[in-house]
Amino acid sequence: SRRLRWPEHSSCCELTWTNGRLFRSTPAKYRLIGSSSCRGPDGPRGGMAATRVTHHGVLFVSIVNQHTPGMAPLDYGVIIAYGLGMLAVGAYYARRTVSREDYLLGGRQMRSSFVGLSLFATLLSTITYLAMPGEVINKGPVILWTMVAIPIAYVVVGYLLIPRFMDLRVTSAYELLETRLGIQVRLLASIIFLATRLLWMALIIHLTADKIIVVMFGWDPKVIPYVSVVIGLVTVVYTSMGGLRAVVLTDVIQSLILLSGAILSIVVITSEMGGVSAWWPREWSPSWDAQPVFSWDPTTRATVLGSIVFMTVWWICTAGSDQMAIQRYLATRDAKAARRAFLVTGLANIIITLCLASLGFFQTHPELLAQGMTIDQDGDKLFPFFIVRFLRPGITGLVIAGLLAAAMSSLSSGINSASSVVSVDFVDRFRPPDRVDSDAAQMRRARLIAVVSGLAAVLLSTVMGGVTGNIMEVTVRTNHIFVAPLFGLFFMALFVPFATTVGTIVGAVAGCAVAVVIAYWDLITGGATLSFQWISLISLTVNMAVAIPLSAATYKPRTSS
Repeated sequence: SRRLRWPEHSSCCELTWTNGRLFRSTPAKYRLIGSSSCRGPDGPRGGMAATRVTHHGVLFVSIVNQHTPGMAPLDYGVIIAYGLGMLAVGAYYARRTVSREDYLLGGRQMRSSFVGLSLFATLLSTITYLAMPGEVINKGPVILWTMVAIPIAYVVVGYLLIPRFMDLRVTSAYELLETRLGIQVRLLASIIFLATRLLWMALIIHLTADKIIVVMFGWDPKVIPYVSVVIGLVTVVYTSMGGLRAVVLTDVIQSLILLSGAILSIVVITSEMGGVSAWWPREWSPSWDAQPVFSWDPTTRATVLGSIVFMTVWWICTAGSDQMAIQRYLATRDAKAARRAFLVTGLANIIITLCLASLGFFQTHPELLAQGMTIDQDGDKLFPFFIVRFLRPGITGLVIAGLLAAAMSSLSSGINSASSVVSVDFVDRFRPPDRVDSDAAQMRRARLIAVVSGLAAVLLSTVMGGVTGNIMEVTVRTNHIFVAPLFGLFFMALFVPFATTVGTIVGAVAGCAVAVVIAYWDLITGGATLSFQWISLISLTVNMAVAIPLSAATYKPRTSS
């Protein structure tokens, strides 16, 4: 047994090394970290001790500041300032938005860099921010192959789809479906979009409350519904006031906070662990799934090829049919600017995958997890847990604001896009031709629709806890069901000259049915769960396999008079 004294400024932490364990004998708020670790005897506030003995027999003890678990007043101040700032942006643009086109499309003159960051913040969301590191921690790193999909999607979306959309002077992407295939297809697309985005927004609200707020603040899970309401209401207020300009500007601010939070966490972990190589996975964890390059077994959860195909199909289908994405292309000046916006989105998305740094940190120091937490079961919670326990006051608040930013930027975009679709595809489409509303009346109606859409998402979020699986799997089994069938409608309208209304609708219904069966195969049949990575591809394939032949069979060429 020997006694060590570690000076830190004017105070001292006295430690006793006994029988291979390091005990703290004087009160001090320090956490000790090294290569192999042991925990002090006096609980979560007592400090963690870790030691490393070299081949020379020298005992090394490295030390970093330990903060009291929970939030410091400065963190609360940063978060409150962030929320007030978002409301201020909404109020600012509320006074400068004079027409519905300003409200829904920002006057079609928005900067491509702003639009790109807005699309990144929109499509990323809290789901991806937590799902990527959580998926790697729980199941294995094969999901990182999804980054390969980004350049593939950029070529397809940037040079095949975006130019077609930019040639159209529309407000809702689904207007072109009526021109090509009739009102029935347009309404079907609008309904699928609204259902998809309401589910998506509800899932974001639920996960933000459950995986972030409750974990970071240490609150009882019973408060999740109340947290959901607060998040939803703040987002609804600034979105409904300022329209797309407010949405895009807040998205830019939020995306910068989001990226800063991710990069800051990576830097802190890398610094504390002595380099990237210390946390980057170098061997296969026994808890990870088998993740081969490819497998014919449909129950193999994830493969390399499946990851690439899964994300490629998602990017193309989302960017080529989702009003949230198309609305941003239409808000830029031309196809070149819209392409740049999509490129910014893809590049920014890559950075977030490195948040898996939290995996290496807790694999090296599992004793620093909260009581009852494990790496295998709580992978989705490790990143927010690291933020609140290991970053300094103020910085913690900034990163939490980044996580809230990911949720609120996606919610605001979803609300604004839903308002656009309902206003144009339902209200305007079925309004009497002789009725002409003033810009002020159209603005009031658009804002009312935005409020109703946001409240509907908040209510739906209360039932999202019933879907099983980690964040990645829950997202695909809910939100991704309708992604491919919705894109199928646009594919038929844009690229199949003999497409018919009947063939297109029946194909979309078949695609949706197949997606539901694959996603919930275990519940429907009682068998094994099928891989979520093939839902979109198989759904799109069945959609096309039904829609194209049926359209060919029912197509009647127009005869010239």
